[in-house]
Amino acid sequence: MLCDVTTPQDLDERFREAVGALTASTAARAPEEPVRDGGTLDGVRAQALFDAQLVSRHLDLAARWLRSFGEGYYTIGSSGHEGNAAVALAVRPTDPALLHYRSGGFYCARASQAAAARDGAGSGPDGGRLVHQVGIAERVAQAMRGQESSGGAGLAGSDTDDPEGPSDALLSAARDVLRGVVASADEPVAGGRHKVFGNSALSIVPTTSTIASHLPRAVGLGFAIERQRRRVDARTSARRPAAGPGRARTDAESPWPADAIVLCSFGDASVNHATAVAAFNTAGWCDHSGLRIPVLFVCEDNGLGISVRSPEGWVANTLRAKPGIRYFAADGCDPVEAYDVAVEAAAWVRRHRRPAVLHLSTVRLMGHAGADAEVAYRTAAEIARDLERDPVVATARVLVEAGLVTPEEVIARYDEIGWQIRKVAEEVIGEPKLDNAADIVAPLAPRRPVRVARAITEAANRAAGPGAAARAAAFDGKLPENAGPLTLAQTINAALADGLIEYPQMTVFGEDVAAKGGVYGVTKGLRERFGASRVFDTLLDETSILGLGLGAGLGGMLPVPEIQYLAYLHNAEDQLRGEAATMQFFSRGAYRNPMVVRIAGLAYQEGFGGHFHNDNSLAVLRDIPGLVLAVPARADDAAPMLRTCLASAAVDGSVCVFLEPIALYHTRDLYVEGDGEWLAPYVGPGGWSASHVPIGRARVYGVGSAEDITIITFGNGVRMSLRAAARLAEEEIGTRVVDLRWLAPLPVADIIREASATGRVLVVDETRRSGGVGEGVVAALVDAGFVGSARRIAAIDTFIPLGPAAQRVLVSEEAITQGARTLLAR
Repeated sequence: MLCDVTTPQDLDERFREAVGALTASTAARAPEEPVRDGGTLDGVRAQALFDAQLVSRHLDLAARWLRSFGEGYYTIGSSGHEGNAAVALAVRPTDPALLHYRSGGFYCARASQAAAARDGAGSGPDGGRLVHQVGIAERVAQAMRGQESSGGAGLAGSDTDDPEGPSDALLSAARDVLRGVVASADEPVAGGRHKVFGNSALSIVPTTSTIASHLPRAVGLGFAIERQRRRVDARTSARRPAAGPGRARTDAESPWPADAIVLCSFGDASVNHATAVAAFNTAGWCDHSGLRIPVLFVCEDNGLGISVRSPEGWVANTLRAKPGIRYFAADGCDPVEAYDVAVEAAAWVRRHRRPAVLHLSTVRLMGHAGADAEVAYRTAAEIARDLERDPVVATARVLVEAGLVTPEEVIARYDEIGWQIRKVAEEVIGEPKLDNAADIVAPLAPRRPVRVARAITEAANRAAGPGAAARAAAFDGKLPENAGPLTLAQTINAALADGLIEYPQMTVFGEDVAAKGGVYGVTKGLRERFGASRVFDTLLDETSILGLGLGAGLGGMLPVPEIQYLAYLHNAEDQLRGEAATMQFFSRGAYRNPMVVRIAGLAYQEGFGGHFHNDNSLAVLRDIPGLVLAVPARADDAAPMLRTCLASAAVDGSVCVFLEPIALYHTRDLYVEGDGEWLAPYVGPGGWSASHVPIGRARVYGVGSAEDITIITFGNGVRMSLRAAARLAEEEIGTRVVDLRWLAPLPVADIIREASATGRVLVVDETRRSGGVGEGVVAALVDAGFVGSARRIAAIDTFIPLGPAAQRVLVSEEAITQGARTLLAR
């Protein structure tokens, strides 16, 4: 017996040896009977399970083969984890799944299961459609016949629209996976951008390889499915439209059935990650609070995080101890036990609409990935012990002992599938790769400004027309456009209310946003007007807040989460970078998570609160590909910019950050006390189209002749620059003040035009000198060949201190004025 299995060849030989040693049964069970006494897994499902496991195993072998001559780019495999195919058969093909990168067996089983459900063949453990197949010998020919003409791109990427049988679907799923391995542009979900398990036709949501980063999204998706279900139930029982003033349109439907559950798989090492801890905590917190979160977490526990062992019993004890989460455990290397326990766990979650975790004991065969020499940190005896638990051999043994197949038929099936997988691998090598930047970034963040503008016009027409009475009711008859000049905070509040009226699927949530109305009163009164189901408080965890938003957007809602302070974002920024911004990129737009994240931030609170309430670091947000970053400085910009963000999220699935300058929330005056120049009337629906602010367009103020110098700024810098410009005007210096408004993408065309108008540019950047916004502005000028003079004023590279000392490290009006004079003196 081999005792040092680390290569595909070794694993292949060991499988043949183990199966060849089996003894054919003399008493055959019927395919409809359980394959083992006391279990519920019948022969039909066991054979379907085995097929999925064989395909998954050969995909791993093919990936290593492709890598051996430089044609494969991903070798993290599922060998030893193929028992997760039993979990796929225990849930429905319409249950959304967010998969671990070792869930290949699940992916293959789901593909076959979904095809069978579509074709009306067989039923699942809870009545859902499942796979129906006949004997293995017949399926060999069925599964492998005629695949050259089918194109085999999977349910979402097939080159033919002809219906496929379940076995055809298995081979198509294999083609999908291998296309990902070779980075083929024809791969149906990511298009060669990354190797992920994802397919919209299979309800499999692509996830990144970042440890545990998808778990908060899974919790959010469970929340969204249950929230949508309850709203549908409420409307059905009441026989009237959903409650809530100003309801202008029908609710957006969830992409999944009302009784769906969310399945989320991950590895045992991920249990220790802060992101996973946040997700478990949020699921338990919601359950304790009476909020239903129908999520089945699946921990695929092979005992290793690359080379680091999980301490004996640690994972089980940790998962058992999670409050509010029901614990189930099974041997993932025993197909009967894995299936039975998975059925029980899934049924419990579906029935009770509460979270549970299924702890599957697995093994890892062939190391972490192709480049991992596990003999460097594991003994031969350890490797041999894992090999004895090979789940594919275990399923073969069950089938042979049940008399459904002979060992020879198993080997024949194994070889036939292996041959077909190798054939597909050879075919995908020649498929085109992504070869230009435009194609690569195309799905990242689609922008359709005309459609966004049209959506705003249509919203205005509804609000002014058929929805006028409902809108008046929502504002208790006190329409904001009749309230006189408003502050920035008051305007955002009114715009949020109009958004809640226009988008029935919109929700506002975060720390202290409901009962308190926000730390600065920006969300005051919204819960009372729109109800606790649409405006609600969350637990104090930014990762969970963003995760709820990610899942809610994926589930058909329009989430508007609030991060209470900019400094708090850094606890959770990967939820934006690694999850939110990548969704359309890794699914070619098949999935999206529209979201508008409100963040109170920036400095100039007269020293109050120190760094954590005055953070001025925006580099992490500007660095995220595709993310929209809006910074309104004035009330008359805030409402149209927020409308644009909401419309862009609804139309294009955009991920927007709406950064609100805290120091300007309640500012009323510009030049002298009592002038009210920083206030502005709220524009009613009749003016929404005319006041529309497209993404990436700046605002320009002319002071004096406006011919001598251009000041480019944003946020608090706008007010300071306008005040400085007034002082310069007394010296007969004409100034153009450019409010960028959008920091990602920057309004480059406006920057170049206004810089060229005077030939002198002063960039006023309230963020830090290193990594600040000003660097991007200056770079844009250089890239455009600007030949004039330019200078930059920025905050010092430091954290902002408490009290008056803050003024010593921030940009000031005096520094702006002096900077302009210096530039003009050159």
